[in-house]
Amino acid sequence: MFDATRPAHAPADHPKVKMGRVGVLLANLGTPDDYSYWPMRRYLNEFLSDKRVIDYPAWKWQPILQGIILTKRPFSSGAAYKSIWNHDKGESPLMTITKDQTAKLRAALAERYGDRVLVDFCMRYGNPSTKSKVRQMVAEGCDRILFFPLYPQYAGATTATANDQFFRALMDEAWQPAARTVPAYFDEPIYIDALAQSIERAYAAMDSRPDVLVCSYHGMPERYLMQGDPYHCQCVKTTRLLRERLGWDKSEVISTFQSRFGPEEWLKPYTVDHVAELARQGKRNIAVVAPAFSSDCIETLEEINEEIRESFEHAGGESFTYIPCLNDEDAHIAALAKVVESNLGGWLD
Repeated sequence: MFDATRPAHAPADHPKVKMGRVGVLLANLGTPDDYSYWPMRRYLNEFLSDKRVIDYPAWKWQPILQGIILTKRPFSSGAAYKSIWNHDKGESPLMTITKDQTAKLRAALAERYGDRVLVDFCMRYGNPSTKSKVRQMVAEGCDRILFFPLYPQYAGATTATANDQFFRALMDEAWQPAARTVPAYFDEPIYIDALAQSIERAYAAMDSRPDVLVCSYHGMPERYLMQGDPYHCQCVKTTRLLRERLGWDKSEVISTFQSRFGPEEWLKPYTVDHVAELARQGKRNIAVVAPAFSSDCIETLEEINEEIRESFEHAGGESFTYIPCLNDEDAHIAALAKVVESNLGGWLD
């Protein structure tokens, strides 16, 4: 249907172009191409050189990054990735899951919009790059693009840097498509309900009910919160809305923050420390869920399910259950589709 044609009223010698489609471009954090040293180093260099992630002056940070961190960290991070790698497909779980999410969302939107909407995904760091996917969408006739960072809660180091990269990609287009970005959806009832359903199913499958549900969010320096980043507030609200949807007592659901990096104070309580404290307090059976992640990844499959689990068990904890991210569950895809449809208003009506 969307073959190349001449624009209306154009002269006969005007080149044919594809136009009239809407692109929906999902964006996730990214993944190394492999867990060996050089792919890991390239990925970490791109990630840790992002001023939205590490905002220290380059003259101070880059010598540390290039001379110390990127000499050692690719080995330790590579070992962590290897422990969770999808060896059958030769890719990280994040890549596999994002592909599956994209395929299911594409099918869901095709039922409503047919081939007027083109659905694809990109990564902020690594491949496929945001620039390459924007270029591909424009070539396929997308004169409007809805850019969807897959982060329920907004943070400068996630949503904003993904948007930055999208806008940079648009700068390279001779005929720039109209663009929209999807805002945070942390309080969307359909997202909260999908999250609650996954927890209810997990609890129903357990022999005994956990004493506490730990909602572990990716952390950030406290300084970012004081500078106006809304991430902490949105995380706390997600936990509250989830607890209210589940109908549980305040003592049964708590918020913590993981993945601390560097010498600064980060958002507290730290998950790795707090689960140990729970064990010492006699909470021997806990469950952990990661509502800030739309897909299971290194921070959930390795950090939560290995490092944080170990901290809990070493402190005397007995039963630790990690509840997977929503990934490509049908309820999650329905929630993402609802968010997309809400943000397409006026473009396809």
